[in-house]
Amino acid sequence: MTPFRFKLSMSALMVASTLALTACDAQVTIDTTDSAHTKKAVTAKDANTFITNTEKELSALYLESSRAEWIYANFITHDTSALSAEVNRKMTETVVRLANEAAKYDELELDYDARRKLDKLKLALTLPAPQDADKTAQLSQIVAELGGLYGKGKYCKEDGTCLSLGDMTSKMATSRDYNELLDLWQGWREISKPMRPLYEQQVALTNEGAKELGYADTGAMWRSKYDMPADDFTTELDRIWGQVKPLYNSLHCHVRAKLGEKYGTEKVPQDQPIPAHLLGNMWAQAWGNIYDVVAPENADPGYDVTELLAQNNYDELKMVKGAENFFTSMGFDALPETFYERSLFVKPKDRDVQCHASAWNIDSKDDLRIKMCIQRTGEEFSVIHHELGHNFYQRAYNKQPLFYQESANDGFHEAIGDTIALSVTPGYLKEIGLLEQVPDESKDIGLLMKMALDKVAFVPFSLMVDQWRWQVFSGEVAPENYNKAWWELREKYQGVQAPIARSENDFDPGAKYHVPGNTPYTRYFLAHILQFEFHRSLCEIAGNDKAIHRCSIYNSKEAGDKLNAMLEMGSSRPWQEALETVTGKPQMDATAMLDYFAPLKTYLDKQNEGRNCGW
Repeated sequence: MTPFRFKLSMSALMVASTLALTACDAQVTIDTTDSAHTKKAVTAKDANTFITNTEKELSALYLESSRAEWIYANFITHDTSALSAEVNRKMTETVVRLANEAAKYDELELDYDARRKLDKLKLALTLPAPQDADKTAQLSQIVAELGGLYGKGKYCKEDGTCLSLGDMTSKMATSRDYNELLDLWQGWREISKPMRPLYEQQVALTNEGAKELGYADTGAMWRSKYDMPADDFTTELDRIWGQVKPLYNSLHCHVRAKLGEKYGTEKVPQDQPIPAHLLGNMWAQAWGNIYDVVAPENADPGYDVTELLAQNNYDELKMVKGAENFFTSMGFDALPETFYERSLFVKPKDRDVQCHASAWNIDSKDDLRIKMCIQRTGEEFSVIHHELGHNFYQRAYNKQPLFYQESANDGFHEAIGDTIALSVTPGYLKEIGLLEQVPDESKDIGLLMKMALDKVAFVPFSLMVDQWRWQVFSGEVAPENYNKAWWELREKYQGVQAPIARSENDFDPGAKYHVPGNTPYTRYFLAHILQFEFHRSLCEIAGNDKAIHRCSIYNSKEAGDKLNAMLEMGSSRPWQEALETVTGKPQMDATAMLDYFAPLKTYLDKQNEGRNCGW
């Protein structure tokens, strides 16, 4: 993943490039009230001056922020925390001010770049604060309180023992005790109950801020970041989900049947949604932890990447160098020496650090880094490939203006990292000398099942989180129905249900970090679709003649050239154009995911013969 820091978001509009220079002297009169309560005319020249000055201001502030965040992530102390909080405060206040100033130029006809940059500035805010100072302060307080409730959350039992979320996550991954899992599931959701009134107030305040910027509500503002009308974007998501749903339904049916065998059909009825606490994850969002329950027989591929790394003397540095070699084999330039001097690869013994893997570009140029407490495992080897995908993307667009130094839409960055990780195949491991023999295709079902439990199972969850929020922001879901609507959507999309009765005294959405943390979630849905689409297209460009799940684009200069052409665009053009650069089509297509998992779908359908699928 890329670390949390300020990056300008996707623009709201597609402005035809034919407008360029046609209205450079146009002016409009806007109701900007100064101290004399007069109206002031603004022109295209004013807009371009504002854009130039804004880019300089934000470039300096971004560098300050990146350095402060890096220091805090690598040296966690009271003082570095205070420095990080202060620069974040400064960043937030600056972006709020500039976004509201950008709105003054909404009525002007501008050339493509000027309009796109202004729209990006307006849409940089996730939570648009009202211009009223008291309300802005109130919103800031609510955001801090919600974050605190989640961050400090723990489950304390009657005997006085307390469990952190990390403790509970580990237990839910490994426990197969129905009642223990239920206790953990219910216990964590106690932390979110106090969030409910705060969240309701936050919705009202941010909607007010969104309307001041010209949007119907906060959800409409979020959807406007995708280079198409907000309602059309919603329709597009439903279309894509329709493509994936048959594969998901087959996986769901098989998993439910296996859970029924494990826990009994009285606890896992075979005609109802799956109880949410049995899927190996606190939120039932990814199911890879229950692979042992649902794994095909004789699916062991016969090798273990962790053992292979050890046998070949791969330490942390060699793992990173090996991943870098993947990119240079495709024609990308090697990483700068400063990458190895300044990155964090090993957890220090003398201080606290944030170990969660992340990729950074400190100066928006060539100061690329990753921060990981690398474990010498096969899983971490794939993660390193993923993180370097972010770094090579960051470097590819570093010649773009600051407004465009981001991925084509917020799903692309994660998708690129995951696309590269999809190429860490047994064939690739053989090519780099880690594996002597690639297992025959009969072993692929186990590998595909394990991946589907994470990738395919996640798709409907990644869709419904923002479906709920958008309905809340629009007022379609009233505060008195927050929890009811949450579980209706979870049953509709995931076929997952609460294991015990829930009421409006509960606030189960708040038990997922991204809701109180106000992190838009549709990006993860997009990333899961796009990564397979990129992978399929790049494999075709590379001349792959194997099944798509066996393809690696390692050593393909042709695939590297095509990928780099897209990466260099950043967000300078609508994401549909960036997509077309690699895939040849401007519309997302989930059939690539279906192609990837086709052998698994055949296996699942055979297993599901005679079963009662659906819910």
